[in-house]
Amino acid sequence: MLTVKTSDLSPAQLQNYLQYAVAPRPICFATTIDKAGNINLSPFSFFNMFSTNPPLCVFSPARRVRDNTTKHTLENILEVKECVINIVNYPMVQQTSLASTEYAKGINEFEKAGFTMLPSQLVKPPRVAEAPVQMECIVTEVIHLGDNPGAGNLILAEIKLIHIKEEILDEDGKIDQAKIDLVARLGGDWYCRVTADNLFKVAKPLTTLGIGIDALPHGVRNSYVLSGNDLGMLGNIEKVPSEEEIDLIRNHPAVKEILDATIGDGVNRQRELHELAKEMLSRGEVPDALKVVLLES
Repeated sequence: MLTVKTSDLSPAQLQNYLQYAVAPRPICFATTIDKAGNINLSPFSFFNMFSTNPPLCVFSPARRVRDNTTKHTLENILEVKECVINIVNYPMVQQTSLASTEYAKGINEFEKAGFTMLPSQLVKPPRVAEAPVQMECIVTEVIHLGDNPGAGNLILAEIKLIHIKEEILDEDGKIDQAKIDLVARLGGDWYCRVTADNLFKVAKPLTTLGIGIDALPHGVRNSYVLSGNDLGMLGNIEKVPSEEEIDLIRNHPAVKEILDATIGDGVNRQRELHELAKEMLSRGEVPDALKVVLLES
């Protein structure tokens, strides 16, 4: 394993490692305005949601690594403490990248990147009409993290209004994760796209208490077949099934076939049962998978 000491790296080298490793990162497409009325539009991937009560996002226009200069977004916010955070999806990603070009102060990136300005209701900076979600924010604090190249400037933006395009909503009026078609930043020039075919769910143990991987038998925890993800799913089950429940799984056709074919062959029996459990887990049949792996444990 490569181990590097951050103090031995140049800011550019460190930035490269971090941006490739800490990813994917959501994109804050920020609209700001200065006292003279000059509008700026720029994307930032040092961005996330940090609170829902109050509703707060944080993004960071870091000082440029190459020459230690600050960005127009930061300069504008220090003059007018308002912004719009526009969420970026795939249909607008190329234009968003174009807006990151370092145009001179006073140049409107809406015009350069071909976006449509939409008046905001509470704040001065306009919204990006093409964005699927637009959040009007009041900046509550700016935290300067240093004066060196690459130093961040944390902008705490309290969300006051959220505008959501109806075409990305489901029948319950909630944002449909498959419809919004989000993109995120990776390292270098890389992005990723959140599409329906690469979405998956992981059940959160919020109201239940999972038994934990440590509650699984040694042979299951050290299985040559089951991965860490597989064990995590098994350990998320709320209780260990009873001996009667485990015994009933013998009537499952695939289980019965394995048991009949591996009489006197304990090694292959366990392997094949674990392979069957892995298949069950891939189909979301977690309780049955747990019974299968406990059958011969």
